[in-house]
Amino acid sequence: MSDQAGPSSPTLSLPAAPADSGQYGAASAQPAASSLPASSLPGSTASPHMSYGALAPPVSGSRRPYRSDISQGYTPQRGRRLSLPGNSGFTGADSEAMSDDDGTEHNNTFVWGTNLVIADIQNRIRRFMRSFTQEGSSEALYTTLIKQAVDDEEVFLNIDLMHMYEYDRELYGQLIAYPGEVIPLLDNEARYIAADLTGEELPEDKMLTVRPFNLKEHKVIRDLNPEDMNKLISVSGMVTRSSSIIPDPRSGLFRCAACGEEVLNYLQAGAIEEPGKCPNAMCGKTMTMQLMHNFSEYNNKQLIKMQENPNAIPEGETPHSVTLFAHDHLVDMAKPGDRITLTGIYKVEGMRVNPRIRMLKSVYKTFIDAIHISRDERSKMFTVKPDDSMADGLSQEKTQQESEEPAFQLGTESKEQLETKEAEMQELGADPDIYEKLTASIAPSIWQLDDVKKGILCQLFGGTTKEWSGGRVRGELNVLLVGDPGVSKSQLLSYVHKLAPRGIYTSGRGSSAVGLTAYVSKDPETREMVLESGALVLSDQGICCIDEFDKMSDNARSMLHEVMEQQTVSVAKAGIIATLNARTSVLACANPVGSRYNPRISVIDNIQLPPSLMSRFDLIYLVLDKINDSTDRKLARHLIALFYDNPPENAQAVIPLEKLRDFIAFARARCQPELTDEAGQDLVNAYQTMRHQGIGRNCITATPRQLESMIRLSEALARMRLSPVVERHDVAEAVRLMKVAMQQSATDPTTGTIDMDCINIGVSSSDRRARDQLSNEVLALLKSARTSLTIMELVNQMNAQASVPVSQLDVNEALKGIAHEYVRLPGGRLQATNA
Repeated sequence: MSDQAGPSSPTLSLPAAPADSGQYGAASAQPAASSLPASSLPGSTASPHMSYGALAPPVSGSRRPYRSDISQGYTPQRGRRLSLPGNSGFTGADSEAMSDDDGTEHNNTFVWGTNLVIADIQNRIRRFMRSFTQEGSSEALYTTLIKQAVDDEEVFLNIDLMHMYEYDRELYGQLIAYPGEVIPLLDNEARYIAADLTGEELPEDKMLTVRPFNLKEHKVIRDLNPEDMNKLISVSGMVTRSSSIIPDPRSGLFRCAACGEEVLNYLQAGAIEEPGKCPNAMCGKTMTMQLMHNFSEYNNKQLIKMQENPNAIPEGETPHSVTLFAHDHLVDMAKPGDRITLTGIYKVEGMRVNPRIRMLKSVYKTFIDAIHISRDERSKMFTVKPDDSMADGLSQEKTQQESEEPAFQLGTESKEQLETKEAEMQELGADPDIYEKLTASIAPSIWQLDDVKKGILCQLFGGTTKEWSGGRVRGELNVLLVGDPGVSKSQLLSYVHKLAPRGIYTSGRGSSAVGLTAYVSKDPETREMVLESGALVLSDQGICCIDEFDKMSDNARSMLHEVMEQQTVSVAKAGIIATLNARTSVLACANPVGSRYNPRISVIDNIQLPPSLMSRFDLIYLVLDKINDSTDRKLARHLIALFYDNPPENAQAVIPLEKLRDFIAFARARCQPELTDEAGQDLVNAYQTMRHQGIGRNCITATPRQLESMIRLSEALARMRLSPVVERHDVAEAVRLMKVAMQQSATDPTTGTIDMDCINIGVSSSDRRARDQLSNEVLALLKSARTSLTIMELVNQMNAQASVPVSQLDVNEALKGIAHEYVRLPGGRLQATNA
């Protein structure tokens, strides 16, 4: 169904609340006292200064804490409200008084339009938050979490709604149906418990805010319909755009222009009422009250665009999107490219036909007010330090503060549970066989390709980004897979994309230059030009998997040069000049020309990619399909075994996928290895050895980019062991991985030796010398000829003298090297300039 609703929606036809209703309904409506004494609850102590049956009285000179994520969008004509029995619009509920266990009678307070009693909801909330315990624990879970939040001076409390569903399904249903009324009651109970634990009421800026999450039913964006309006929902998707912080007015200070009298009005029913006349009896003038913006109060607000996850879109459908509004502490929680699970209230708002006319359109605009945001890349996977590429490095105080941050996202886990999980990760990193176990856990269904898997494993862990004044060296690794069809290149990409929650999977043929980087579009609401992020920007701090890399257009391929080295995207379009971060690792695969790799020519000629782009890949692997009876038999047995009900052990991951993801996240967040003197000296020696291999042949066998790649590989190998330093055996393995990749991709097909010119400039040193020799022979033939010659005559004379056949293409290439030594006559004949 459509995600918009017309005015005929049943959720819009509820009775209007009283004109003076605020966040909790009628201004005079206070919830009835609890029917359950506080002292009868386990683990509770009666508070000497607060009654559990009523909402917390406002502090002297202050208002009750205001939640913009719940009140935003509510008006007297829309939304469910609280009302006392007897008010207009109340029907179908018992208006008799309710008695507590101590005999005290209280008037009932109902949820507007229903027979739900607020006092009963409060009792259920109190029982749940003070009595719910997890299996194997005797302490109340949320009492412990509240104490932990107060000690850490946090202002929010996450509540797992599956716990509520297990404990009290009726309360769970009430929260889903009436979140605007039940969530403030959860806030109050959390503050009461915090007051009992501390012995005093928390100040307003440190009061706890409850954020429920993990609903039993998760919806898809395209399935949202009018039945979900004003209800608590949970949807998943990928953030595509986030706006800057919007000031959301909370209160307004009005000052009389005549006498200077001031009046402070708060947000009520979605609007701040402007005084019609001056309240000063000595003045009393009308239309003199002016809003003082600098003395008003504002909340932080942010507009977020979220669309369906790419892998959850039905076949043949385009992704649907929805607008979110994040408030207060949820601002900047989700960045473009994040895959999130959102818990919020689905709301509706009328759209005017014309901004100057009060008439509304028949189709309303829908949006979601965010209550809780959970990133799917749990435990900050692929998170790097803040990018201050122009700063003089990070201070020791800032680095220490970041290292003390928890490596796992806080939900309803206590400190003990987090410490247990971290101890499990430390134990896994201390395993002496961790390198082999991690390799066996990468795409276990793919047979062999161990060196390729080890290179991809190093890419997942990554190196350490170095920053200094005026410079930055990337820590991300780029890997290219080149080979014959049917050797599992795309399967490896799919597995890495599944393992890395943050990242984009795209194809070269279906990608354009702006689709990879950024493009400019017009916002349908503000009509302003906004910058939309492309695949590489959305993959920031993640992995961008590009399939069919060789079929990418030249324009799209040229945009990768800046991304793969500087890791930025520079945009200058439609008056928008910006430099976007694209700190992403690129994992690409390409097929050779003609679909079959030709070992007689170089890698550049096989896939026809620019040498400047090929040199930016740290590792280039050739995955070839070679005929061998023994390996073919083993491969066939492995593939057939995958179709059995119980796959063999070698086709199953040693480390489960979720645990592997958490371990990678923990290593990247907590481990920043540094080079030791011994490891640094080994790197210098290895680099010198690689350079010396080409001295006798007058060719380059290694460049500084290969040295940087070996440093990144060494740091990634140290991270796998959670080691704070890079040791000598890490360098030895990094050098081995580099040599394996170079022997496959940088080997001169003519001489069989390593020559980096094959990748850097696309022509090996031996080919370059052969071309120079052929050019000299062609020039000598032109000079010795008595008359001008055609190209075919040159080819025939060269073949008559040479022992190796020479083609017309070879002669044309040779003529380019002596272009200033001959002239081209009419008729396509050639003659030497000094002949």
